Amino acid sequence: MAGPTILLSAGEPSGDLHGSGLVRALKRRWPDACLLGLGGPRMQAEGFQALAEFERLAVMGFVEVAAQLPFFLGLLRRVEAELDAAGVDLVIPIDYPGFNLRLAKAARARSIPVLYYIAPQVWAWHRSRMAELARNTDRIAVILPFEAELLRQAGADAHFVGHPLLDLPEPVDDGVAFRAGLDVPAEAPLLALFPGSRAQEVKRHLAPFVGAAERVRAERRGVQPVIATSTAVPSELYDAAPYPTTGDSRALLRHARAALVKSGTTTLETALALTPMVIAYRTHPLTFWLARRLVEVEHIGLVNLVAGERLVPELLQDDVEPHRLADALLRVLDEGPERERVLAGLRGVRARLEAPGEAASAADRVAALAGELLG
Repeated sequence: MAGPTILLSAGEPSGDLHGSGLVRALKRRWPDACLLGLGGPRMQAEGFQALAEFERLAVMGFVEVAAQLPFFLGLLRRVEAELDAAGVDLVIPIDYPGFNLRLAKAARARSIPVLYYIAPQVWAWHRSRMAELARNTDRIAVILPFEAELLRQAGADAHFVGHPLLDLPEPVDDGVAFRAGLDVPAEAPLLALFPGSRAQEVKRHLAPFVGAAERVRAERRGVQPVIATSTAVPSELYDAAPYPTTGDSRALLRHARAALVKSGTTTLETALALTPMVIAYRTHPLTFWLARRLVEVEHIGLVNLVAGERLVPELLQDDVEPHRLADALLRVLDEGPERERVLAGLRGVRARLEAPGEAASAADRVAALAGELLG
């Protein structure tokens, strides 16, 4: 008997990463399953059939998305055609709310079960949209512990599955080998720079991040900045950077003394590595103006939201200036009460992100929810 046809939809690098683990888990449960939809190179490497070029999907911000609106409307029509023609048994949107909330509604209109993995952060923007999300889903698998109760209150069948970053294998290289690969001194304290996983983020963040690193080096001569690159970003955008680069972000975080990171999933990855950080984000001025009027939470950094306090600094928009970033970094680079406070808080964040119960992965828990819907 043929396996089920499952349409998954991930539109950015973090969704592709977590989606690849889910594709593996679904294949273990249903080896003959047909898995298709939107996804990147990691998902495709696991046998997933992509319907569109992944590079065009990773757009963020009100203004930026508006400029690509014809493309996304055409893509939605194409995916809806697949829902009508491919005999889809289950739809699994993965984060990516601008597109996937519409996909969930389209699937619901066709009586196709919807399992939303990595719930869109509607609780941050407009809580009334949680009710809409509840109406258009059969199950929601959340990866932040506080989300499940919020969504249940809105009528959703929400389940905390743990954070999938906890399931990734530990980096292999030790600190000496990692530094040798970068051709930097074996004992150099590393300052990790994470300007972003989208081209538009790198264009806005790389220059001030490098400027901040230069100021830190002027104060702490032995510090070695290293820039984390993304395969979703054209390599030439990093060409002007004066520091070593690496695509092994997890190893960099494991061996870094501190990190300067753009807001997003990277803040949790940094927290799980127990690396003190400073969060920064700069976007289109109109996008920022709109966001300030719509966001209903006290923090933008996921690590601070999970911690329930301003555990690490957040510098936004006009505050993303080298001298401000450097001043914040120096406070967590040096031994002292501030660094120890942050490290204790990061250990608490890690504990909160672990799901209770059996030692299955987050992807296995999501696959089990899929099994309940498929019968």
